[in-house]
Amino acid sequence: MSTIAPDPKIFACKQSEALAQDIADAFGIPLGKVITSHYSDGEFQPSFEESVRGSRVFLIGSTFPNSDHLMELLLMIDAAKRASARHITAVLPYFGWARQDRKDKPRVPIAAKLVAKMLETAGATRIITMDLHADQIQGFFEKPVDHLFASTIFLPYLRSLKLDNLTIASPDMGGSKRAYAYSKFLESDVVICYKQREKANVISYMELIGDVKGKNVVLVDDMVDTAGTLTTAADLMMERGALSVRAVCTHPLLSGNAYERIEKSQMLELIVSDSIPTKPHNKIRVISCAKLFADVMLSVNANKSISGKFLM
Repeated sequence: MSTIAPDPKIFACKQSEALAQDIADAFGIPLGKVITSHYSDGEFQPSFEESVRGSRVFLIGSTFPNSDHLMELLLMIDAAKRASARHITAVLPYFGWARQDRKDKPRVPIAAKLVAKMLETAGATRIITMDLHADQIQGFFEKPVDHLFASTIFLPYLRSLKLDNLTIASPDMGGSKRAYAYSKFLESDVVICYKQREKANVISYMELIGDVKGKNVVLVDDMVDTAGTLTTAADLMMERGALSVRAVCTHPLLSGNAYERIEKSQMLELIVSDSIPTKPHNKIRVISCAKLFADVMLSVNANKSISGKFLM
């Protein structure tokens, strides 16, 4: 008895409409229509304006703060479930709340676990995301998780720069695994920044482990928030004799004084993905992740392997 594959449909949350349109174009189908009704107190209600019965629905939305973005995705998942979608894949280019992946002091939540359970309870049957802050977050889900690596889109660009004396750097000890993976692929040296925080987003001390004199340095991290760590590291490396400092950060949160810090720093370039919308800036280069997500979604829809999409 033959089986008929469900029709794929792609819908966007408000905060990810531009990226979702690019993904839909690369996927080869039009972006589905969603309208959102708003109440005067701030409550809102998304509504699919076409049938999703029996379809494989892809819902694209990064869950960066504020919490309305997460709530919108949850409501859309619930709406798709109640409209009898056959499969509901939550596509989170940026998985927010991921920095709260453990109890680092008493009486605090594990928000990443909570978000995972909410997505599943709402009705998501699969998760596609990119560069989680901590790899173990995949284990918070009972549903399949496709964890993509932004190195797939960044490494070709880094190679195209043809930098001599290239050194890969991690802005903290926690990112050393990612830095070593990049360095292995690019056959370069590695340096690590050791830092101590006074509190969240405030650095009290930083030191380099390794030599950057005469090197072209590329800092690698999963996200850039206030840009305090990156700009401090870049300026320190230039003081220690680096020829140039660039940074590759998958998710450009860029909150607070981030743009101003980047402008004033000695960092030559900040390379980011479009997982989160950014404002135009002369030092920020955006490399699209749309084709990567579209290719993986096509493979998921056709029940094909996605292992070939990983460069490292």
